[in-house]
Amino acid sequence: MNVLKPREPMPHLTLDTLDGPWTLQEQTPDNFTMMVFYRGLHCPICKTYLKELHRLSADFAERGVNLLAGSSDTQERAQRARDEWELEGLPLAYGLSIDNARALGLHRSAGRGLTSIGIEEPAEFSEPGLFICKPDHTLYFAAISTMPFARPHFREILASMDFALKNNYPARGELS
Repeated sequence: MNVLKPREPMPHLTLDTLDGPWTLQEQTPDNFTMMVFYRGLHCPICKTYLKELHRLSADFAERGVNLLAGSSDTQERAQRARDEWELEGLPLAYGLSIDNARALGLHRSAGRGLTSIGIEEPAEFSEPGLFICKPDHTLYFAAISTMPFARPHFREILASMDFALKNNYPARGELS
């Protein structure tokens, strides 16, 4: 598994979204691009998490942050998540490949049948990860999990961005 280092270039990443192709290296945010990778339609925690991201999307936009949420789900499952979770307007990527998941350092899991909400897990899927990149496409912050639990809170991320921007705070964790 790849370990991304802050201040280093992110891997080249082109994803299909429900709104068309999206490429990280073509993003031109004022301050950051934030990519939130979720487990998929089958995950009730992902639903709550992405609904919160969607609710705060204007707050991120005010701070010059481009957003993307994505998973290894199929296009049909991603569309169902957008519709059922009421995420209209949030860029939603689907079909995250194993190679892209590995390049990002995301953990992968095997499906284990129906979840608590009665939706079948895919045969395999990526576990959560959150990446914040600077406009030069270098990594600023990453949080990668092996489980659906204990993800970074978006309100805390917003407050952290405010602090970082006000104080020109550098990316940390760059040493091997």
